[in-house]
Amino acid sequence: MPESFEAMSSSGAGLYIHIPFCLSKCSYCSFNSYPLMGQDVDSYVEALLRQLVVMAEHPWCRDQTFHSLYIGGGTPTVLGAETLVALIGEALHRYRFISRPEITVESNPNTADSQTLLALRQAGVNRLSIGVQSFDDALLQTIGRSHSALEAQRAIEKAGQAGFSNINIDLIYGLPGQTTEHWRQSLAAAVSMGIQHVSLYELMVEEKTPLAIQVAEKKAVLPTEDELADMEVMTAEMISPDFQQYEISNFARKGFECRHNIHYWRNRSYLGLGAGSVSGLHGLRVCNENDPLRFSKMLKKNEQPILSVEFLSRSSRFRETIIMGLRMLCGVRIAEMKERFGLTPDEYYGEKLTELENRNLLETQNGFLRLTPVALPVANQVLAQLV
Repeated sequence: MPESFEAMSSSGAGLYIHIPFCLSKCSYCSFNSYPLMGQDVDSYVEALLRQLVVMAEHPWCRDQTFHSLYIGGGTPTVLGAETLVALIGEALHRYRFISRPEITVESNPNTADSQTLLALRQAGVNRLSIGVQSFDDALLQTIGRSHSALEAQRAIEKAGQAGFSNINIDLIYGLPGQTTEHWRQSLAAAVSMGIQHVSLYELMVEEKTPLAIQVAEKKAVLPTEDELADMEVMTAEMISPDFQQYEISNFARKGFECRHNIHYWRNRSYLGLGAGSVSGLHGLRVCNENDPLRFSKMLKKNEQPILSVEFLSRSSRFRETIIMGLRMLCGVRIAEMKERFGLTPDEYYGEKLTELENRNLLETQNGFLRLTPVALPVANQVLAQLV
C-alpha cells in the first residue's frame, strides 16, 4: 500500500454533508434524493446548519481532527454558490481540519456554471466530482439525465478554467441499450478530457425504481453478461495507461486517489450531517432521518434527527473492515487488523480463507490480504462469502 494510503487510513476523521435535492430524479436512482421542485430548501439548509453547529460541540467532534470534507447528494450545486460557500465556511470554522484538507463537492453538468465553480474554488473546494454517467446523448435521455454530452464536456472545461486541478467524473456501464461501442466512446472521451480521477460503476437495477419497472415490463433491455464482460475488458485496456485502478470502481492518476473514500473503505471514523447521512463512530452506526422535511422539523424543535443507532460488535466491525478494505486493490494490512481487533484474517476466518486462497481468489503479499486479479470481476460474490 502506498505510504500516502497508510497515512490516510490511520488518523483523523472524514466529514460528510448530504444535500438531498436534484433538478430531477433519474430512472435508476435509489439514493436518498428528491426533485428540487416543491421542496422547502431554505428550511433544510437552516436545519443542516443547526445540526452542524450542535454536532461541533459534541465531545467526540471537539477532540477530533478532520482530514476531508465531502458534500454529496443529490446534487449539492442546485443550492447555488452563495449557500454552498456559506455551508463550507461554517464547516471549516466549526470543526478542526488539517492544514490542507481534501474538500469535494458533487455536481451535475447542468448545475456547474462558471460562476458557481469559481466561487467554490475560491472557498477552498479542491476536488470536484461531476456526474456525467455517459457521453452519449441517447443513453443520457434513456436514463432520465437532464444534461447532454456537450454540456458534460463543457462542465469539465469550465472546472479547469475555474482552477480545479482534481476533477472526477462518474460513468456507468450496463445501461439499457448500451453497446460496447458506446462504452468505448465514453472511455475515450474521459481519457481525452484531462481529468484526474474517474469512477466507473456497473448499473445496479434497484427495486422500486422506474428503471426496475421498465426492465420487468421488458421496456428496457440491458446488456448481456458477455457484453458486460467485454466492457470490463475494454475498461482495463483503455483506462490503465493513464489511470491506476486503486479500488474496484475507481481509477486515478498518481496522487489523485480520493482521500475521503479511502478513509471510508478503511472503515475509519466519519461524521455524517444531513438527511439520510450515516456516521460511524467508536463502534456505533448512527443514521439520520431520511426525509428532508422531517429532518428539518426535528431540528427546529431542538431534537436530534436520528432514525436509528446500531451498536456494532467487534466481530461485525472486523468483517466490515475486511469486506470494505478488500475493495481496495492493495487490500487489507494484516498487522493493522491485528492491532485494531486483536485478530488476523486467518485467525478469524480459518478454513474459509484457505479455501478462497486455494481457489486463487485471495492472496497474501507483502503483509496484505487482497483480491487476486482473477477475483476482481467477481468481487461481490467473493466478498459475500466473508460476511
